[in-house]
Amino acid sequence: MRIALLTEGGYPYARGEGGAWCDRLVRGLPQHDFDVYALSRSPRTEAAGRVGTPPNVRGFRQERLWGPPPQDDMPYGGRAAGRAARTAFRAGFREFAAALAGAAATSPARRADRFGTGLYALAEVAQDHPGALPELLRGDDALADLEAACRAPGVRPVLADIVVTELLTAADLLERQLRPLSAPWYGPAALGSADVCHAASGGPAALPGLLAKRFCGTPLIVTEYTVRAREALLAHRAAGLPPAVRALLGDLHRLLSGEAYRRAALVTPGSAHVRRWQERCGAPRERLRTIHPGIDAGRFARAGAQAEADAAAQAAEPTVHADPTVAWIGRADPAKDLIALLHAFHAIRREEPRARLRIFHLRAADERAAGYLGHCRTLAAQLFPDEAADAHAVGESPVSFEEIGSPGAPEPADAYAAGDVVVLSSSAEGFPLSLVEAMFCGRPTVSTDVGAVREVIGGTGLVVPPRNPRALAEATLDLLRGPERAARLGAAARERALALFTVRACVDAFRESYLDVVAHHPVRHPPLLDAQGDPRPFTTPPESLSPARLAPTPAAWTSVPATPGTAR
Repeated sequence: MRIALLTEGGYPYARGEGGAWCDRLVRGLPQHDFDVYALSRSPRTEAAGRVGTPPNVRGFRQERLWGPPPQDDMPYGGRAAGRAARTAFRAGFREFAAALAGAAATSPARRADRFGTGLYALAEVAQDHPGALPELLRGDDALADLEAACRAPGVRPVLADIVVTELLTAADLLERQLRPLSAPWYGPAALGSADVCHAASGGPAALPGLLAKRFCGTPLIVTEYTVRAREALLAHRAAGLPPAVRALLGDLHRLLSGEAYRRAALVTPGSAHVRRWQERCGAPRERLRTIHPGIDAGRFARAGAQAEADAAAQAAEPTVHADPTVAWIGRADPAKDLIALLHAFHAIRREEPRARLRIFHLRAADERAAGYLGHCRTLAAQLFPDEAADAHAVGESPVSFEEIGSPGAPEPADAYAAGDVVVLSSSAEGFPLSLVEAMFCGRPTVSTDVGAVREVIGGTGLVVPPRNPRALAEATLDLLRGPERAARLGAAARERALALFTVRACVDAFRESYLDVVAHHPVRHPPLLDAQGDPRPFTTPPESLSPARLAPTPAAWTSVPATPGTAR
């Protein structure tokens, strides 16, 4: 089977979990061929370099969603698009812009229909007039039509008051998000040769899959482990975009996700939390299948085995640690709410003066993350001034910040094992990977009730309301003071993780999904030809894939044309 893997800001560039699950999927299905179509979000993504890909990744193509449009691929060479292209563009873009603005009197179904009509009209312009669409999306006609849509009766006040500078920003960002429409990927030598397209999100990564379905009949699978539209909204806010621009781009992502869900042959949410969002956006329930992300349990096997031994010892002879330790592991970010954790630990210290908090954080990805981490360090010094001053003389502190991956710092498995209790304090979360890793390590956990936390933890950990330091402190103290109960919860958590969240379970689920989709949505590819131009019924005989052939493969199978009416 030939699978087109459509990614955005992830594989084969990202070295974090955003690309790791794709890499595990590709390596777990060596019998299938993959072609990767990657959308790059930023120059920083490309500067990090690509990860090594296995031999079954046969091809790689890339499109940038940043910077000016690539002039080298534009046959117009900077000249204005022709009249035919301009006329077709305006007809499609008016529908597209009206759907984004969304007048109050427009029903959600009508709005979705107008969005689809406009989107595919723009795709037709991109294919019929190569290189024209980026120029047209940034042109005066697009600005005029976008302004008219924003000032139409019944639109939201935030759009009705849009100004010229905001229109220019919105047009520029819309052109970047729609660049996959102009990519030269929709012929028989590219997406047209795939048996199935697999989009790693319902955002711009799904655009090539939607067009491959429309132009080539290739079925589409959409996988999401987080709500892509929500991620986009947070990114737009962090970038400081004006409210009107955020509203337009936010609606673009919501409408695009809804179109991808409705057109896909199969949608695979990573959790019930994401599934509810997809159903709300129009995904048919009968085409939804939850597939949890697969985590490499081997990295945490040693820590898990040690936790089992500790649990057995605790059951035989219950003991309370002299210096109970709370551990937090993850990337420092405002959504992780380390502020609430520090306040909760302040309450814990009043009850357990010898308790320690170890914060194991990844390296700050940008200035915003570094600033937040610095703020947390400052708050820790303010909450524990006397203790920090006394501890400084002996080289200790009740709160420590340790960067994972730095010289002398613990590996992730050791970081989880260092805590008697592992805490997840997030105020917002998608699929809590750090929580699953703690479960693999057999650690008892206290988590805030956000995202897919309840679905992941089941009954194997304590769950408290988010943004509630007092509840977080009380639950953590319960486990610190009850090591026998904590050991039982940790053992149950490890069993649950091994049953639900392994790489093998994830890969097997996707293997079945590919076969099911291809069986119900077969693609009629053009016949393969030999050197003389004659059709070949078999490129590689099925027996060649068998580990032990029973007989030599007849040479005629690779050279004799198929007889009309015979089975292939």
